[in-house]
Amino acid sequence: MLSVNELEDRLIDLAFAEDIGDGDHTTLCCIPEDAMGRSHLLIKEDGILAGVEVAKKVFHRFDPEMKVEVLMGDGARVKKGDVAMIVSGRTRSLLQTERLMLNIMQRMSGIATMTNRYVERLKGTHTRVLDTRKTTPGMRMLEKAAVKIGGGVNHRIGLFDMILLKDNHVDFSGGISNAINRCHEYLKARNLDLKIEIEVRNFDELRQVLDCGGVDRIMLDNFSVADTRKAVEIIDGRYETESSGGITFDTIRDYAEQGVDFVSVGALTHSVKGLDMSFKAC
Repeated sequence: MLSVNELEDRLIDLAFAEDIGDGDHTTLCCIPEDAMGRSHLLIKEDGILAGVEVAKKVFHRFDPEMKVEVLMGDGARVKKGDVAMIVSGRTRSLLQTERLMLNIMQRMSGIATMTNRYVERLKGTHTRVLDTRKTTPGMRMLEKAAVKIGGGVNHRIGLFDMILLKDNHVDFSGGISNAINRCHEYLKARNLDLKIEIEVRNFDELRQVLDCGGVDRIMLDNFSVADTRKAVEIIDGRYETESSGGITFDTIRDYAEQGVDFVSVGALTHSVKGLDMSFKAC
């Protein structure tokens, strides 16, 4: 399996190939090869900054001689008018790396900002905000890193690092007990040590899980606030609990106050607005 660094390198290489192709003809036609310049990253909207370390990798992977002066790092609370970094080097390199750097930093900062809003909304409860696998193909590691920068918690990275028995797995397996038992047989046969979570849609499925046991976390899918409280009382701390399904910024605290350990929010990554910023000559 590829490491995080290897995945980032592949993403950056693919993004440059996609954007530059056989050459940035606009830059090449009007900027002398030996021209040098400086640009600064100007923040145009209040939020949480994310993607600084990835941006440095973008610059240095394209041109190792580019110099990056970081003024505000990942996780910084930024406001309109702040300058987050100054980059100097070949003018051609500044122009050819600008868009990729901005695409990454604007999206990661938007995710971190959105996540932080949810985290702040839950202050005073013990509930933590989880992300999901509803991410941009190829950018998952960056988007999940942004969630952490914003104060949230990564659920599973992919299909390989945790067992999550969802409704379709249960239905195709022929029921709750079949799904759980087959899961344990599989893990034992392959000598794997993975956490097991199972989704339940109603109280009957919840009672079946409690009768069967053998899981680490129970996901309460599309439960109402009142039913969430009742479910948490029934589980009584025997397993971790997670609320999921249709939960919004306006309702998330209502669910947290029922005592769940986690609330998963797909909107952190699947419909976030990028944080506005620009990269201009200085």
